[in-house]
Amino acid sequence: MNGAPYASLVLVAVDHDATPILLISQLAEHTRNLAADPRVALLFEATEGLEEPLTGPRVTVMGRAEITGEPRHRERFLARHPGAAVYAGFKDFAFYRIAVERAHLVAGFGRIHWIEGKDLLGPFAPALAEREAGIVEHMNSDHADALQLYATVLLQQPAGPWRMTGCDPEGVDLRCGLRTARLDFGQIVTDADRARAELLRLVRKSREVLGTRNSAS
Repeated sequence: MNGAPYASLVLVAVDHDATPILLISQLAEHTRNLAADPRVALLFEATEGLEEPLTGPRVTVMGRAEITGEPRHRERFLARHPGAAVYAGFKDFAFYRIAVERAHLVAGFGRIHWIEGKDLLGPFAPALAEREAGIVEHMNSDHADALQLYATVLLQQPAGPWRMTGCDPEGVDLRCGLRTARLDFGQIVTDADRARAELLRLVRKSREVLGTRNSAS
């Protein structure tokens, strides 16, 4: 593109510290541009359904795209976008991580801020990252009832076969069909034991909320 701007739509997942992860084809125009200049800007927005979209929050994350062979990046991306498994193994596709440098946040009218990359990203806990797959499998296999409580009671989501797709220091990701949801922890967790304690606390909280609702009705 000879240095000209070029915008495209891509699927994004994130690592444990919120570093963006992409899966893109080497044949795509945007990937060719990254090969010539790795600088990239990703726009995340939450304006759907607003009468005035410009009043809604959005953030532009700026950084540099780097090819990654880290297995965790692949696993987290496919957990977030299971449909991508169909083409993730194609030779022309590769996973990229975005080394975040800074971000521009528009949180609403008059609430505009530049954020440095180190302040935007969250904590990374190697001990938890190593155990994430086991935590997710255990919750999905043995604690479907807890996942249902998280989704329907704490997050006010419709009932359904909710599954956990990720666990990081700040919370867990849930999925039911095409619907996704995020449940935040009450504190930062750095290993599997602390994650287990927080997940149990959230179950107790769910039951307390449910009991209060039943009493009120």
